[in-house]
Amino acid sequence: MPAGPIRVLIADDQMMVREGFSVLLNAMADIEVVGEAVNGREAVRRVRELAPDVVLMDIRMPELNGIEATREIVAADGTAKVLVLTTFDLDEYVYQALRAGASGFLLKDASARQLADGVRVVAAGEALLAPSVTRRLITEFSRMSGPPRPAGGVQAAYGDLTERETEVLVLIAQGLSNAEMAERLVVAESTIKTHVSRVLVKLGLRDRTQAAVFAYEARLVTPG
Repeated sequence: MPAGPIRVLIADDQMMVREGFSVLLNAMADIEVVGEAVNGREAVRRVRELAPDVVLMDIRMPELNGIEATREIVAADGTAKVLVLTTFDLDEYVYQALRAGASGFLLKDASARQLADGVRVVAAGEALLAPSVTRRLITEFSRMSGPPRPAGGVQAAYGDLTERETEVLVLIAQGLSNAEMAERLVVAESTIKTHVSRVLVKLGLRDRTQAAVFAYEARLVTPG
């Protein structure tokens, strides 16, 4: 979590959405909206200029859509977390945005509390927004990721993980929190945090959402 207020950039081509979210978030003592962008290209540029902690990213924008903008921000910045904004909770583009590096997604009709909590969760690196909904979205659209990889390729992809780390990866994909995983595996929560960190490092992933996507695409977890 950032030391001071969480710095947020809002990227949306609709002025009313930008202004509405700005008012809601600036009313929070621990959140500060530092800038806005009207399209994906401007969002990428503003991230370089303002170094926000979190980017609220609309998917459908002119010039450069939210998916491509997310991919560029994640590749170039490495610190700003992207929280995708969508109108529908089962939007196929949301899954593509998660694959591009987004840390989670939020519905545009979210309440002020849900919006602020979502920003806080992503800023803290948890990247686990509404586990049941996120799990449903990832499960649904992992079907779009093509045929299963050859067994050898899958094994090579996660072969460096220990048996326990593989268990933790599967539980991440199922949407369990650290506390729930600790209870399931009968270990301390601090031990789970260590396992999660090692999984992310070994697989070269940014956060838990990316780990969940990886687990589904590697067929460690079967959709459904």
